[in-house]
Amino acid sequence: MEPGALIGTWRFERAIRDRASATDYRARGEAEFTPLADGRIRWAEHGVLEWADGTTPVERTLYLVRADHDRNPSDGMDDPWTVTFDDGSDFHPWAAGPISHWCSPDSYDGRLAGADGPSDAWSLTWTVVGPHKSYTMTTKYRRRA
Repeated sequence: MEPGALIGTWRFERAIRDRASATDYRARGEAEFTPLADGRIRWAEHGVLEWADGTTPVERTLYLVRADHDRNPSDGMDDPWTVTFDDGSDFHPWAAGPISHWCSPDSYDGRLAGADGPSDAWSLTWTVVGPHKSYTMTTKYRRRA
């Protein structure tokens, strides 16, 4: 799915299985994709994380950035896109299929499904392994009607 097709509001459901503590978490909320004047797309999520003992609000902001976003946008329509953190550092490519991210000492192996064509649903799964991390997180997105 071309990032421009994400513009709008999506509902998300996130399941997290922490293998180290054998704890299950769930998050629900909304993700808003907003085009910015500089060509980036702001990906802002807010919701509630739930587990057996409680809940807490959660939010994060990411950006979808064209690989060569400093060029004239009309010259770079076919450039690949990257997801960046709020501080501008790279997170992962926006590409259907397997993706990865190394955040020393942790390894993030993921899969972006449903992003290879027009759709009102897509998902992102991460398996995270490191000295203090061992979890799988699957987030399902559905366009808000």
